[in-house]
Amino acid sequence: MTIGNHLPDFHGLPVLDFPDSVKGEGDAAGLPAPESVAWRVAVDSYDSDEEWEDAFARFLAAVDTTRVRALVVGAWSNVYDTGPEAVIEAIVAARDRLPALRGLFLADITFEESEISWITQGTVTPLLDAFPELEEFAVRGGNQLEFPATRHERLRRLTIETGGMPVAAVRGVAASDLPALTHLDLWLGTSAYGGDAEVGDLAPILAGTRLPALTHLALRDSEIQDEICAALASAPVVARLDALDVSMGVLTDDGAAALLTGQPLTHLRTLDMHHNYLSEAMRARLRESLEPAGVSLDLSDDGADSHDDGDGTVWRYVAVGE
Repeated sequence: MTIGNHLPDFHGLPVLDFPDSVKGEGDAAGLPAPESVAWRVAVDSYDSDEEWEDAFARFLAAVDTTRVRALVVGAWSNVYDTGPEAVIEAIVAARDRLPALRGLFLADITFEESEISWITQGTVTPLLDAFPELEEFAVRGGNQLEFPATRHERLRRLTIETGGMPVAAVRGVAASDLPALTHLDLWLGTSAYGGDAEVGDLAPILAGTRLPALTHLALRDSEIQDEICAALASAPVVARLDALDVSMGVLTDDGAAALLTGQPLTHLRTLDMHHNYLSEAMRARLRESLEPAGVSLDLSDDGADSHDDGDGTVWRYVAVGE
C-alpha cells in the first residue's frame, strides 16, 4: 500500500488547497471563511518555482489567519533531501498570527511527490512548543525524524506516520508528558527503512502512566506486530482503552493468540487488525471470543501478501514501508 491521495479532511474540517493564483492581501475573493476549512499550503516537491515559505507568506497576507483552526503542510521543495526546518521556522514565527490554530499536519505528501520513507524530516517538537493550545498534531515521514520528550497540556491527538520510525523518536514520544492525549497513532514501520524500535521502547506507553486520558491506541504498521500484541496482552493501558489498533503490520496467529489469552478485551469498542496474516481458524476464534461482547473487529487482510523463497523462508510485509 502507498499513500496516493492527499488528506480529504483534517481536524474535522475539509482540506482546501490554498490557491497558487492568490498573490496576497486584497486578492482573496471567493475563498471560504478562514475557520471553515483546513488550509493546505504546498509547493511542487521537484524543482518548485516557489519556496514553501513564500507560499505561506502569501497565505498569511490573503487570509484572516486569526480565524484559522487547522493548517496542513503539503510538500516543500526537494522533500527527499531537504528537511522542514525552514517550514517549521516560518510557522513558529507566525504563531501570534494563528491564535485559533488547533490542528496541524506536517507533510501531507503522496508517493508521487515522495515515498514516505524518502520524506526528510527533522525535529518537529518546536511546533508543539510554539502552539500550547494545539489539540491535534500529525507528522508523516520518518527519515531523520526527531521527537525529543516534551510536555503539552492540551494535545488530544498525536499521529506519526512512517515507513520506519527511529527508536529515538519512539522513546521521545514514550517519555513525553501529554496529560490530555486521548488518541495516539504510531506507524512503526520496518527496519529496512529505519524502524529500529523494540517492544521495550514502548514500555511507558503500555504502562499508561504518562498518558492518563488515553482511550485510543494504535501501534501499527510494524514488522514486530506479534511482539507488540504479546506485550499488550498484559499492558495496564489496555484496560481503559475504547479502541485498540494493531493493523497494517506483520500480525500472525501468534500475536492474535497472545492477545486473546491475555487480559480481557471485551470492553473494547473496536479492535482493528486489518492487513494481517491470520489463519481462518484464528479469525473464527477472534470473532467467537469478541463479537458477542459487542467488539467491532476489522480482520480484513487488505492486500497483505507473503513471499515464499522456496527454501522454507517466508517473507511478510507491512502495509506501508517504502
